[in-house]
Amino acid sequence: MDLGDVQRDWTRLGQEDPLWAVLIKPGTKGGRWDINDFLSTGRDEVDAALEHLTRLGGMPARLDQVLDFGSGAGRLTQALAQHAGHVTGVDISPPMIETAQRIDQTDNCEFVLNQRADLAMFDDDTFDLVYSSLVLQHMPEEAAHGFLREMCRVLRPGGALVVQVATTPTRSFKGMAFKYAPKPFLRWAQTRLLGYPAPMRMQAVSDAQFTRTVADKMTVLDTVADDSYGGHWVYHRHYATKR
Repeated sequence: MDLGDVQRDWTRLGQEDPLWAVLIKPGTKGGRWDINDFLSTGRDEVDAALEHLTRLGGMPARLDQVLDFGSGAGRLTQALAQHAGHVTGVDISPPMIETAQRIDQTDNCEFVLNQRADLAMFDDDTFDLVYSSLVLQHMPEEAAHGFLREMCRVLRPGGALVVQVATTPTRSFKGMAFKYAPKPFLRWAQTRLLGYPAPMRMQAVSDAQFTRTVADKMTVLDTVADDSYGGHWVYHRHYATKR
């Protein structure tokens, strides 16, 4: 798998069923997500995450510029816009960008297509907060850690990083399948048996791997379990500030 595979898969998912692909919930497949309900899940998540960041003492003094990495249909981008002067959502999928622009209800969000393996479009020290959820687990390991380093680079000193990652499959049947079954079989099962428009490849990032990747520039304030997405993976959310 490389970023070309990721771009191809998420372009197809964005064309066929963008809101469901961003957040899989029972009864939402086939365009059945209500847009307001979809966006409300983003507000609930972001409000809780930023409240926790504040309790940790890691909230920047200002949120003039915020980056939502892997913004998809803008679920979290719009939620972040309630707390910030300007939010940039960046994504690899053209139809996801188009959907995000179409359903945007704010006047301070911008959605940018990026199909590179870096964030070279942004200068060093650009953002006060970088936020990302349900993204890095769909990337090859090298790309995921490369983008983590790029997120640190584009943060201003004193800025905050809030990143959710999948850490390990659960002990459920599907979780064990993700852990032990050959990847070609998993892709076949998702598309042929489960009816996914394209496979959703999964890649774990352990707590230790995350800490090693960001250690050069960041101080990790907390790591918390995040069970809000359910499914067949264990997720952790990391909170860090740039030195």
